[in-house]
Amino acid sequence: MIDIYGIKNCDTMKKAFRWLEEHKIEYRFHDYKKEALETETAKAWINELGWESIINKRGTTWRKLDEETKSSMNNELAVETVINQPSMIKRPLIIANGKIHLGFNSDEYSQKLL
Repeated sequence: MIDIYGIKNCDTMKKAFRWLEEHKIEYRFHDYKKEALETETAKAWINELGWESIINKRGTTWRKLDEETKSSMNNELAVETVINQPSMIKRPLIIANGKIHLGFNSDEYSQKLL
């Protein structure tokens, strides 16, 4: 079973759910809007991949941050930021076989999840 993190109404999440269901892959969904993101979990993700990979800089939530926060962003500040605003995390974030996969790409999913 894999874990998938994100927001239910996100179009990219819907694509990922559809792909997983079509390929009969069981998953456990963690909705940021309903379940809090643990600080240790966020810290582990950011330490492994770096804040630049985890945070979606093209999203509205990032663009709404003040310039000082954006320019001083680092792994430590990123943990605090994504805990307070988890919708800033690239979606979906999937954990399968102990590895983190970001975003949706059907070819990559086929290679890494099947």
